[in-house]
Amino acid sequence: MTHKQRIQFIEKDSNKLTIKRQAELLDISRSSIYYQPIVNLEDIGIMEAIDKIYTKHPFKGSRRIRRSLKKYPYLINIGRLKTSSLMRQMAIQAIYPKPNTSKPNKENSTYPNLIKRLNINKPNQVWATDITYVKLENSWAYLIAIMDWFSRYVIDWRLSSKLETDFCLVALRNAIGKNHPQYFHSDQGSQFTSREFTEKLKEKQIKISMSSKGRCFDNIFVERLWRTVKYEDISLNHYTDLSEAEKGLSKYFQFYNFEREHSSLNSRTPSEVYLKNI
Repeated sequence: MTHKQRIQFIEKDSNKLTIKRQAELLDISRSSIYYQPIVNLEDIGIMEAIDKIYTKHPFKGSRRIRRSLKKYPYLINIGRLKTSSLMRQMAIQAIYPKPNTSKPNKENSTYPNLIKRLNINKPNQVWATDITYVKLENSWAYLIAIMDWFSRYVIDWRLSSKLETDFCLVALRNAIGKNHPQYFHSDQGSQFTSREFTEKLKEKQIKISMSSKGRCFDNIFVERLWRTVKYEDISLNHYTDLSEAEKGLSKYFQFYNFEREHSSLNSRTPSEVYLKNI
């Protein structure tokens, strides 16, 4: 068990064991429980600029984003390695076919793309998921959404300050607690290939489908969702912290599901298509 995994067992509000005693039993230092990474405000500003460029031009890789950063209105001059490093922290990559871009955990199993030639014609046939970066005032967060492919209805979503598996599992548990699809599609990210995540799908006999490496177009509807969420909510509201972002996004996803009409759905809302066909 890793140090990070042991920390997750700590119960800060426990009435039975003090934090000191829990740390001793788990063989970790008490100070590491309270450790918070140092936030580099300069990097946050650069990441915000990268996010704006990427949201508008998701086909741009680190080289082209670096060139865009140098231009007005950003005027940011950083190297390609720095650009790539920040993009990895933001969990983003250019949307076009290219080799060796997905970074799954090598110890985890990956699965073939089962929906590539599938005729998707009803709700709960295919669900898809992805993670995106969310800019906060002095930090950032990660947003996961689980979407019904046919109706574009967002089944569940979660926000986290850390790019780990836990918040993805919470979203999955909540989603399959409401209903479940025949197929579940994602990329090969370590959160989705983890044993905990895939076992939850297998328990419901859901077929697991994953995009091939570098094939972000295989999950294009979730990518379009991110563009919509950022243009219509996140960029307009400038959330200060995680709590404020959660409240704001809760209102937005309610609007998205029940009020926002989609031209691809013949001007119907996702809820009209999803809820009336299940």
